[in-house]
Amino acid sequence: MDGIRILLVDDHALFRRGLRALLVGETDLLVDGEAGDAGEALRLAARLQPDVILLDNHLPGVRGVDAIRNLREAAPAARILMLTVSDDSADLAAALRAGATGYLLKTCEASDLVDSIRRARHGQVVIGAEMGSKLAQAMAQAGAPAADMPLTPREAQIAAAIARGASNKVIARELGIAETTVKVHVQSILRKLELGSRVQVAAWALRHGLDGADGTN
Repeated sequence: MDGIRILLVDDHALFRRGLRALLVGETDLLVDGEAGDAGEALRLAARLQPDVILLDNHLPGVRGVDAIRNLREAAPAARILMLTVSDDSADLAAALRAGATGYLLKTCEASDLVDSIRRARHGQVVIGAEMGSKLAQAMAQAGAPAADMPLTPREAQIAAAIARGASNKVIARELGIAETTVKVHVQSILRKLELGSRVQVAAWALRHGLDGADGTN
């Protein structure tokens, strides 16, 4: 079975070594490469085309959040998961706006990190529990009023569920509809909002206060 190929990006070699030691114990996780700065990360991302990039924010020269767009261009299929000590809500919002799939603090449990890598690989939005309230606040401050809602009530429900990190299968079960119907709604949401990913839908939903299971505040 093919594993999830990972690129580690952190300027501390000792931390990267610890991450590698942690991940090597998981049979489905493969560390393909390591980078200590954004420039090296871009070169390796373009060459290796990893499935997941674990990206620190505090890098020499260029911050991790400022490297996300270039990394996405270098490796379009890669999911970018921030793993950092920064609990700044502005960094969190900037990472998601740039296209990161998730944001975790380095204080997270090892089991949560491993689970988050797997979820991120499948396109699920992954936000550390410590950052949830900060994300909602940051996105709400930058967002437009709910009166501008372009979605139908059902689409708003689904957007809210995406913001919680729910998969199409989970959403279908919660709403009592077919998974294929959820997929149709998701495509409609992406088209109406002119967005390109579920991560962007999640950021949009939080920005508009759709942080409840039913699509309401």
